[in-house]
Amino acid sequence: MPIHRHTCDLCHIDVDNVTVRRGGQTLLQNVSMHIHCGQLTVLIGQNGAGKTTLIRTLLGELSRSGAIRHLDSQGHDIPHLRTGYVPQHLQFDPEMPMTVCDFLAASFSRRPVWTGIGKNTRRQVAEALAAVDAPGLADTPLGRCSGGELQRVLLALALHPAPDLLVLDEPVSGFDRNGLKMFLDTLMNLKRSRHMAILLVSHDLRLVREYADHVVLLDKTVLTQGDAEDVFNSPEFFQVFGTGAAGEEADA
Repeated sequence: MPIHRHTCDLCHIDVDNVTVRRGGQTLLQNVSMHIHCGQLTVLIGQNGAGKTTLIRTLLGELSRSGAIRHLDSQGHDIPHLRTGYVPQHLQFDPEMPMTVCDFLAASFSRRPVWTGIGKNTRRQVAEALAAVDAPGLADTPLGRCSGGELQRVLLALALHPAPDLLVLDEPVSGFDRNGLKMFLDTLMNLKRSRHMAILLVSHDLRLVREYADHVVLLDKTVLTQGDAEDVFNSPEFFQVFGTGAAGEEADA
């Protein structure tokens, strides 16, 4: 399906004909999409479709051809795109004697945590946790956080300093259904209050249908994009996921 370009009345991140090649293989081919400020864009596709490659490219970890630009509503470049990132998992030693406050303070302050945490840094940590609806986690050992709690901590870290683009790589895999709804409601509040662009990778198609403002179906290139209903009813979607997937909680 051709990509229809249009003039956007919001600031946005413009991904224009991005191609990534490594080791003689083409990982992404001519990927073009908009990620709008104040909207939740969800990236879907089968395993191996290039979702992680696209995220790593947006984070500046992979070389590519094509352009990634941060544009205002008039199409003018906004320099210094600031990106926050929430990974699916955090690799760390759960026996490490570190609290959530210690973990966040290590990033919020230039002062080594072992010398003590100042009042200003503690205030920043408290504000960051309150913003992600986790105000009671500051003194919790990091290794004792549940999967959902840890994702909130990583979200608090990704929001400091405030990003232009927030990227989340399947962050909801550690949640039960109630925790999932609470986390996504938190994202929706952040989207509205901070007017940031959010890109979420998800395999949960029910979640996508309920929360996404814009959906991008990827298979090395953009097969189709639009609102959830348009994408879910497209021939490209049925070709990738099958005829029953639109109504299921698919593990794509």
